[in-house]
Amino acid sequence: MSLPNVLPATSAFIQRAPRMLIGSGWVEAADGQTMPLHNPATGEVLCVVPRATPADVDRAVLAARQAFDDSAWTRTRPRERQNLLWKLADLMQRDAELLAQLECLNNGKSAAVAQVMDVQLAIDFLRYMAGWATKIEGSTVDVSAPLMPNDQFHSFIRREAVGVVGAIVAWNFPLLLACWKLGPALATGCTVVLKPADETPLTALKLAELVLEAGYPEGVFNVVTGTGITAGSALTHNPLVDKLTFTGSTAVGKQIGKIAMESMTRVTLELGGKSPTIVMADADLKSAAAGAASAIFFNQGQVCCAGSRLYVQRKHFDNVVADISDIANAMKLGNGLDPSVDMGPLISARQQERVYGYIEKGRESGATIACGGEQFGPGFFVKPTVIVDVDQKHSLVQEEIFGPVLVAIPFDDEADALRMANDSPYGLGASIWSNDLAAVHRMIPRIKSGSVWVNCHSALDPALPFGGYKMSGVGREMGYAAIEHYTELKSVLIKL
Repeated sequence: MSLPNVLPATSAFIQRAPRMLIGSGWVEAADGQTMPLHNPATGEVLCVVPRATPADVDRAVLAARQAFDDSAWTRTRPRERQNLLWKLADLMQRDAELLAQLECLNNGKSAAVAQVMDVQLAIDFLRYMAGWATKIEGSTVDVSAPLMPNDQFHSFIRREAVGVVGAIVAWNFPLLLACWKLGPALATGCTVVLKPADETPLTALKLAELVLEAGYPEGVFNVVTGTGITAGSALTHNPLVDKLTFTGSTAVGKQIGKIAMESMTRVTLELGGKSPTIVMADADLKSAAAGAASAIFFNQGQVCCAGSRLYVQRKHFDNVVADISDIANAMKLGNGLDPSVDMGPLISARQQERVYGYIEKGRESGATIACGGEQFGPGFFVKPTVIVDVDQKHSLVQEEIFGPVLVAIPFDDEADALRMANDSPYGLGASIWSNDLAAVHRMIPRIKSGSVWVNCHSALDPALPFGGYKMSGVGREMGYAAIEHYTELKSVLIKL
């Protein structure tokens, strides 16, 4: 297919032979099968990649196992792991435009936004994690050992790499999510088998090229492309995997968690969300409306912590909804390669149908479509949509839509806002828009979510742990908490 307005290196990468990285080699699937990738902006086939078999996944896990158990990687010192991560980040910085264009073509998001957001955040995160490589500590303990009162002891606690990590990531932020897994794994000395989402493996494959260029030993990082039902399942069930880390839907995460518990495989699950945006009466209403619009329409609403539920104090409800609707109506939709575009397509025809189906449910139940509510093509587009006159128990409010659909409901007082905000099976993120610090500090501990933002939404930083309460997951990404999830504690007691 023709790829105008992209770098020659981007075109060359798209047109290369379908290969995935296992050990030090770029290989086809064992049976030679491939699967097509589509450009969400046009619906056209972009390229093909290998459709990994269970045997391919097993080879990748074995390569990672051997690299962890037997190679020079296990003897690398913290400073070496730090410098390798810095080198990888530098290479990503060099190829930032290429990575952004691949993300745009494969995912549909704006290339310009991907370069300053997705790619740069991934680079910043790897550099942050590089610093932790030299700061992983154990401790000494002065033990009592009451059953051996006449003996002396030296006792200490080591923090050691957990081992082989099986990482499975979602399609909404393919590169960033891969780096969220890769950074702490490489900083601690683990090895990785990455299974990118079925729809969006291109930046993971480019990342694998850069890992090799950075000088990592063979087998430390492996990428297998294929379907979740085959390749993902094989990775989840492999007994040589010491830790599973997954970002994606709650339904799939629950299945992975159950499988992991069968073999007591360590697990981190970053799952779905239905995050509330709460606008108090004293807020800067124009800023709150702009923030609420960004919270739901950024990345086409395909964000796990998107502010998909809007609660506004009743006396300002109509004005805030009108302002958000004006913002939505002014957004330009189109191909993410066009830097003037505000919103790209959804990831697939299936997702377009799913999101539009929720809008239709709203219409059928008597809800009011304040703006948007339409789909169009070619490509997989849904207009930014605001829906009002919806009951709190409606599926529009309770279920994750994962698209540019905002449900707005008025509230009367602080207690009312908190009750509705917490009335959800999810607990990933929440935002409060208010200038009353006393009210904000009362509300923060009462909101059941892993992140609470004040006068902003989805503001992430590498130093802040990210994850959820309730059905939004187990464990945390980012911050020192990530280091804890990629290591085991070993207690040592020496009788002197």
